Amino acid sequence: MLETFNSILSLQVLQASVGLWLTFLGVVTGILILDLGFLNRKDHEVGVKESLWFSLVYIILACMFGVWVWVTRGIEDGSNFFTAYVVEQSLSLDNLFVMSLIFTYFGIPRIYQHRVLFWGVVGVVVMRGIMIGFGTTLIHHFDWVLLVFAAFLIFTGIKMVLSAEEEESIDDSKMLKFLKKHMDVTPFLRGNKFFIRRGSNAFLPKSWQATPLFLALVTIELADVLFAVDSVPAVLSITSDTFVVYTSNIFAVLGLRTMYFAVAALIHRFAYMKYALSIILIFIGLKSFYNHFVGHLPSSVSLAITLTLLAGGFVYSMIRSKADEKAAALEKPTTNKDLLGPS
Repeated sequence: MLETFNSILSLQVLQASVGLWLTFLGVVTGILILDLGFLNRKDHEVGVKESLWFSLVYIILACMFGVWVWVTRGIEDGSNFFTAYVVEQSLSLDNLFVMSLIFTYFGIPRIYQHRVLFWGVVGVVVMRGIMIGFGTTLIHHFDWVLLVFAAFLIFTGIKMVLSAEEEESIDDSKMLKFLKKHMDVTPFLRGNKFFIRRGSNAFLPKSWQATPLFLALVTIELADVLFAVDSVPAVLSITSDTFVVYTSNIFAVLGLRTMYFAVAALIHRFAYMKYALSIILIFIGLKSFYNHFVGHLPSSVSLAITLTLLAGGFVYSMIRSKADEKAAALEKPTTNKDLLGPS
């Protein structure tokens, strides 16, 4: 059984040539080395303007890679890459909100947040590879699994609409309680260090202690795994090609992490994006059933519908959030000082 699984997994990975995989891994490795080794060697607060510029660079790189996939592997794979990229980025907006909560909860200053997000990307590259490899192997061996994924996406989309007004909190997170219980964590930050050596004496031997910075990193990584339970099936419902799924996922994650600092400042503007995201999930799920029982929906049509839904959700969220701000300002109680005016 294990040999069968390994052979199927190898087949899925080799859906793309070795040259394509090496090109992709070389690009990602170069980006990560340039990011931490040169551009962000010293800790600093990433401003909104810097975040937007880096996000634009990552989007351009993703588009260039997508065009390269389009040229080398055809229109179908190229369209699927861009659709998967857009879906992964849009579904990860909620993840940015959770990251903001985690940084606030652990009191991580903005100057160290980029360091956490960078090493978080390294973990995502590995974990997404495992999840996507396993998912594509299941689909290749059991094609009905794709319908299970589709039903799960429809259920998740409906659930997202019904729970759109609920506030998220990590205070009662079971995984956070587990980490605190099973890890020796310092009460305060120690600069940008994830671990420190505790002092030793005759009664207290030296030992390693994790800092809140490392706890924030682990919590973000675990949160990403939970979000991937939604996003990976969504992308696998678009295409089961391992190369397209994995590369689009990683480029989306790279761009989104750099976009965090800009989005975090405007997170309230995306409060109503959940409605659009839920419709996108339901659409992808229904498309899988349509492809299986009726006929194949062209990838270009799927990309156009996804972009339209995302753009509509963005516009709606911006308009609605501004209206909420105006309504809140009008409902603000008037004090006696306001009534008397300036003295």
